[in-house]
Amino acid sequence: MIYTVTLNPALDYFVELEQVNLGAVNRSNYDYKAPGGKGINVSRVLKRLGHQSEALGFIGGFTGAYIKDVVEKEDIKTNFIQVTGDTRINIKIKSEQESEINGVSPEITSEHLEQLHTQLSVLNEGDALVLAGSVPAMIPSEIYEVLCKSVIERNAEVFIDSSGEAMTKVLEAQPTFIKPNHHELGELFSVKLHEPQEAIPYVRELLGKGIEYVLVSFAGDGAVLGTKDQILFANTPKGEVKNSVGAGDSVVAGFLAAKTENMTLEDSFKFAVATGSATAFSKGFAEREKVEALMLEINIKVLE
Repeated sequence: MIYTVTLNPALDYFVELEQVNLGAVNRSNYDYKAPGGKGINVSRVLKRLGHQSEALGFIGGFTGAYIKDVVEKEDIKTNFIQVTGDTRINIKIKSEQESEINGVSPEITSEHLEQLHTQLSVLNEGDALVLAGSVPAMIPSEIYEVLCKSVIERNAEVFIDSSGEAMTKVLEAQPTFIKPNHHELGELFSVKLHEPQEAIPYVRELLGKGIEYVLVSFAGDGAVLGTKDQILFANTPKGEVKNSVGAGDSVVAGFLAAKTENMTLEDSFKFAVATGSATAFSKGFAEREKVEALMLEINIKVLE
């Protein structure tokens, strides 16, 4: 079974307007709401690829109820822990420039964290856990490291998509898979990365920590996948980018789905990149038919 954890979900409120006038009333041309949170996104994409998962995390209030309702209507199992207070609202403004206003997370107590530990205690060999997204300020930044260690000890696999201190600390727990983008990889090593070839020594260093797969995305410039045996490069398919939200999460979902289906490493890499691109080229999330079509446009090259 695949489990996804979103510690810091949100109700994302998208607003489109011609121009933002500060200090004045602004009227939107179009708006919509959607569940937000990287782990939740992974569950939603997995479902579209034909794989069931169970979405875990912390939700509360009317906003949390909305997230739960939307996810369950997509026939995705949830087991969210209810907290006091409302799940945050993130406002995403699409105008002449894109801007975001992220809300404040509700309080998460030690009792809530203990409930999460109990939920994850059922994982065993053959299960996979996705830990994705930011860690709320009131939760210790080593939470991913702690959860990862406990799950790895029971021979389940752990997939990480995060950044900052949470990502830095979890590396020592030897997760199965990590997916930094090139900016996040640069932050880990205090360098600027501009092209895929420059990522190779840093991918090698991460693999040396015992991580099995390191996938680094370079947006439209392709992606790099490293294992202990080789480092591969995949180009990005051509297409019009309509939606950047969830593209990175889709890469994680795509790789996990391919691995679950026992695809070869090269095909798993192609499937992951194609899934991210299919989301980017859509107004919603990737659909399997589009993913399989885009795979035909991706070529794999051995870098090392």
